Amino acid sequence: MISLSVPWDDIGGLVDAHERFLTGARVEADVRGPVLDSWKRCRSAGLEPDRLLVPYAPGLSLDERFLRAAEPVLETLTASLAEVGMAIALCDARGRMVRRFGGDRQLRDRLDAVSFAPGFDASEPVVGTNGVGTALAERGPVYVVGREHFADCLQPFACAGAPVRDPLSGRIEAVLDLTCLRDDGDPTMLRLVREAARDIEARLLEQATRRERALLAAYRRAGPQPGGAGRRDERAATDGEALDRIDLALLRERAEELLASPRRTLDEVALPDGRVATLLRRLVRSADGELGVAVEARVSGGARVTGLGGKAVATDTGVRDGVRPPKPSAVSARLVTTPVSAAPVATAPPETVGDILGGDGSRLLLVGEPGVGRLAVLARRRLELLHEAGVRIGTTLDVARTAEELTEVTSPGFADFVAVDLPDAVLRGEEPGPLGARTRLRRVALGAVHEESHLWSVGDPVAYVASTPQARCLESGRAVLEPVLSDAGGWKAQDPSRLERTLAAGIHSLITVPLRARGTTLGVVSFYRSEKPAPFEDDDLSLAQELASRAAICIDNARRYTREHHTALTLQRSLLPRGRPEQSAVEVAHRYLPAQAGVGGDWFDVIPLSGARVALVVGDVVGHGLHAAATMGRLRTAVHNFCALDLPPDELLTHLDDLAGRLDRGEGWAVESGLADSGIVGATCLYAVYDPVSRRCTLTRAGHPLPAVVRPDGTVEFVDLPAGAPLGLGGMPFETVELELAAGSQLVLYTDGLVEDRLRDIDTGLDRLRTVLAVPERAPEETCEAVLDALLPARPTDDVALLVARTHVLGPDRVAQWDLPSDPAVVSAARAAVTEQLTAWGLDDLAFTTELVVSELVTNAIRHAHGPVQLRLLRDRALICEVSDGSGTSPRLRRARTEDEGGRGLFLAARLTERWGTRYTPEGKVIWTEQPLP
Repeated sequence: MISLSVPWDDIGGLVDAHERFLTGARVEADVRGPVLDSWKRCRSAGLEPDRLLVPYAPGLSLDERFLRAAEPVLETLTASLAEVGMAIALCDARGRMVRRFGGDRQLRDRLDAVSFAPGFDASEPVVGTNGVGTALAERGPVYVVGREHFADCLQPFACAGAPVRDPLSGRIEAVLDLTCLRDDGDPTMLRLVREAARDIEARLLEQATRRERALLAAYRRAGPQPGGAGRRDERAATDGEALDRIDLALLRERAEELLASPRRTLDEVALPDGRVATLLRRLVRSADGELGVAVEARVSGGARVTGLGGKAVATDTGVRDGVRPPKPSAVSARLVTTPVSAAPVATAPPETVGDILGGDGSRLLLVGEPGVGRLAVLARRRLELLHEAGVRIGTTLDVARTAEELTEVTSPGFADFVAVDLPDAVLRGEEPGPLGARTRLRRVALGAVHEESHLWSVGDPVAYVASTPQARCLESGRAVLEPVLSDAGGWKAQDPSRLERTLAAGIHSLITVPLRARGTTLGVVSFYRSEKPAPFEDDDLSLAQELASRAAICIDNARRYTREHHTALTLQRSLLPRGRPEQSAVEVAHRYLPAQAGVGGDWFDVIPLSGARVALVVGDVVGHGLHAAATMGRLRTAVHNFCALDLPPDELLTHLDDLAGRLDRGEGWAVESGLADSGIVGATCLYAVYDPVSRRCTLTRAGHPLPAVVRPDGTVEFVDLPAGAPLGLGGMPFETVELELAAGSQLVLYTDGLVEDRLRDIDTGLDRLRTVLAVPERAPEETCEAVLDALLPARPTDDVALLVARTHVLGPDRVAQWDLPSDPAVVSAARAAVTEQLTAWGLDDLAFTTELVVSELVTNAIRHAHGPVQLRLLRDRALICEVSDGSGTSPRLRRARTEDEGGRGLFLAARLTERWGTRYTPEGKVIWTEQPLP
């Protein structure tokens, strides 16, 4: 006897929770998850707690095979519970009670009063939450006590139910239930019913194994007769023994399919070496009368039969297109007709299967029951489907394409229709919020065997109502199986007219699975069957969950990539130049195209410098993604800062190289906390400075592709510029090259993504670029378009930055220059010359201010510097005044005290002009100012 001494009372507030649930309130905190899920299904089915209509079906029974396995277990369980006051119920796979055992008279009478008796239906859609119906709905063991029952009349009871599965197919064969009065209930009931169900399943497996052994024994006992057993045909033996492991594996795979086929008796298999194996399907009857199938193989060393094409030739009679099956062996001819004595069954040794049996060289490949053979074929196909899913799902980092791959893999092999619904947030790469009923989704992918399903099309918005399997799936986060879709009443509530047409089109079974990855529900996938008459089963549910789980990981990876890609692209675009700076030295056109695979760190810049000059910059950071975009922004900012110092090109790259090295190594707290940057080493950069007065261009590069110069006549040359080491490596000086460019020349700067990819080496790319550029007098915008059209790959794997600058010249009529002796008396003459020049240019309004500035700058140069002094005026977008000398000491702006005799001149010049600064030259320095033109 088993004692159930621990009482189980209703959880406080459960009755109130049930009433609040019926009013539509949320009760998740007060009700166990499986029970609440069951209540929701009951509500969707339209059940009313105070009124049940339970159908009755007399004469119900279970398969004799199942009863033989279950009866010893039920007898033992009944005896152990004899004094406990507990009833044992055995129900079929639809929840209808077949037998009831045990329990005292009072309990049996109360159970009869609520129609929990043989012949009555205990399924969840009929009587609500209970041990039988909820175990079927949950497809696993459940325990329900007191007010957890949805129906009022079942409150006085406690019950525990567990499904009993066929151990070979996984199909639910029956449900075992323990029921007692609520006050006698105990959670231990769940363990008891689970163990009893497992014992029945073990006996079912033992029965199946015994039948397989008996069939194999029957085959062996009907062995070769005297006169044939001792002699083997040497040719046949040689052919048979030549079968290797690969040949046998192929033959056994095809033998499984032949064994599982109810009609085919013959199959022909082409072996890898060109030989042909003929498979024969024979009936076998054991001593107990069990009927099974044996599959034999005979290998022929000759050519294949003409017209078979390597495919199976199989008919009911074994004859097709004039091809007759080989003559049965001595063994197979006697399998059905020869009686077998009921001797003890011996397990066949491993060498039996595959041994040559008769003089004709026949081999036994398989022996078993056709139903088990079908299960083996299905199992192998499921494994093949999982392998295919692992290979084909997730080949891209595109959310929609990954969803399409899921439908392509599973339709039509697993389901006839497969639909994937995702929220728009996932498509944008965002984290989706909680998903449930009425959540707006979008049909992203649909795999279909035909177009007459009346399901929603790709692109349609979908919002599932609470009663649908998809909504229940999203809310619970668990898969939902509806074997018979027409019985799922809540499903039709979505769109009754459309879904009636769907049922009329033949769709009859559904599995819906949430797409969950890393604890987040991303959407839902629905598998429908129409062409296959068999409904989905538990094994199909497990397979669907595995497929959905793999696809969900891939979809989430694509979503995360989409988010990072968009973020990096936004960051990069915010860091790149948004417009063209005001300058007259060059006419500029540029293009930036991010890679399809990921945003990189390419950048370009046009930076006005003092003296009407302009700096042209193109760079490329190693890697892709947010880090590359952020690194690009740091380098671009550093270049701007160094340009403000008016450093020579080679010196600027030296400073940039040193900065890159320090950023890569990390300094201070970044190293200590493990947050040091990485990846900046290896970035490349090309820096050029063009002077429109001298028409000279100075260039230097750090590992960047060569710039191209297009002369006005269309001649193209790549500047022979020393490469220099990429940034961050340090230790090597950067060399410069100076060119003289005629007016109208084009300087073309670009990143390596333009001229090099996986299918094209850089030399080929440079040759194509030279050909495209060799067109005279073309505008920079036209040059950009022509270059991209000719060189840009369809799906670039790297970013592309292109900068085209056509040079202008600041003519002699806009430049005035004077060489001054180191004599303070020359200051007045300089003022007079400047006034005269401004009058000639029509800038009399600037004469007074410019005289003051020239007077202060020239006086400082003569007094504090040395070497030749030169004064130059440039009329560009602003009036530029420059004074150069041979000193390398730069003046410093400061506020002069009352007693100071100097320091006011530079302060005055800075206040009277818009900008001022100092730049260094090989001969000394230049102090310059800019004044806006009137």
